[in-house]
Amino acid sequence: MGKFFKFILPLLLILLSIVVVAGLVIHAKSKQAARKPQGEQAVLVDVITAKVESLNFSVASQGTVKPRTETTLVSEVSGKILSVSPEFVAGGFFRKDQVLLQIDPSDYETALKRAEANLASRQAKLSDEQARSEQALKDWRNLGREGQPSDLVLRKPQLADARANVKAAEADVQKARRDLERTRITVPYAGLIRQKLVDIGQYVTPGTRLGVSFAIDSAEVRLPLTGNDLAYLDLPSELEIEKEKPMTIPVTLSARNEGKLQRWQAKIIRTEGVVDESSRVVYAVAQVVDPYGVLGESRQNELRIGTFVNAEIQGVRADNVAVLPRFVLRQDNTVLVVGKDDKLEIRPVKVVRSEPRNVYVSEGINDGDRVITTTLDVPVPGTLLAVNAPGNEPVAPGTD
Repeated sequence: MGKFFKFILPLLLILLSIVVVAGLVIHAKSKQAARKPQGEQAVLVDVITAKVESLNFSVASQGTVKPRTETTLVSEVSGKILSVSPEFVAGGFFRKDQVLLQIDPSDYETALKRAEANLASRQAKLSDEQARSEQALKDWRNLGREGQPSDLVLRKPQLADARANVKAAEADVQKARRDLERTRITVPYAGLIRQKLVDIGQYVTPGTRLGVSFAIDSAEVRLPLTGNDLAYLDLPSELEIEKEKPMTIPVTLSARNEGKLQRWQAKIIRTEGVVDESSRVVYAVAQVVDPYGVLGESRQNELRIGTFVNAEIQGVRADNVAVLPRFVLRQDNTVLVVGKDDKLEIRPVKVVRSEPRNVYVSEGINDGDRVITTTLDVPVPGTLLAVNAPGNEPVAPGTD
């Protein structure tokens, strides 16, 4: 019995320990084998569905709204300002040919009467000289003299002098009438007063600045365009414009006004035809009709002169292009696509236009292709992919 405990029992314990350890190892291996996936591991990616369509390119620019016509009102005569129109204030609207200021006309009315009286006197003297000339011719014939009488006999020098005096008197009348009309300060367009410089009771002289006004029938925006921008616009040449080819290029202007984003429709009416030496850009001019909406020619929101606006110019048309996010285009002009059987494909593409946010692809992408937006460090063609559908759990290929 003592021999059993001394030799056999330790051997049994060692054998039992070996059996337990072996069982644990076998169980761990079987569990690891059960966890090992069957087949190739799929790479999870996000995708967008490409859409091939026809569209018009757009070119972005910006500029400041300026008046088509701006006028500095200057006095052409001297005198005291007798009256001022209520509309002659900064920001006041006025009608075409409305009297904005009235300068004292009394001296000019007197000058006109004096000129008219002088004209009447000169005309009377001309009539007298004409009668004398006709009478001299009759006397020559009544005396039975032969031949043609001389110019002195017919008083032709005196007659010419009288006619010249009449013309000079008529010119004096015209000048007096113009001076009288110039006492009424008007503008030949409907507009708005930008600046008021004089007021009632003030004495002005020729050359005195009275104010600044501008027309409100239309406003213009100078839009700078680079050489790259011009490639996507169908702007007629200066020769075509001279042949009266109309410009009908739509422009959408936008600006934030009173906390709200507002938009206005305009159109390109001309280009300035030169390249700016400092910035190397060409300026196109967009026109907005009735920017203040007071002439009844527009129902758009009020567009104030001086507003800084962003412009989106409609460009040339492109057929069968796909618009993709700029970041999906790789440096070698390739795009990653989920191909047949959810395998990775690297597609070479043809880019017709590249923008900071988007690229326009004309070849290499088909309608409905799933373009990968996930960044893959080392993409290998044929790699099995799992598409992460937005709003759903990732779905491994080959599973239901």
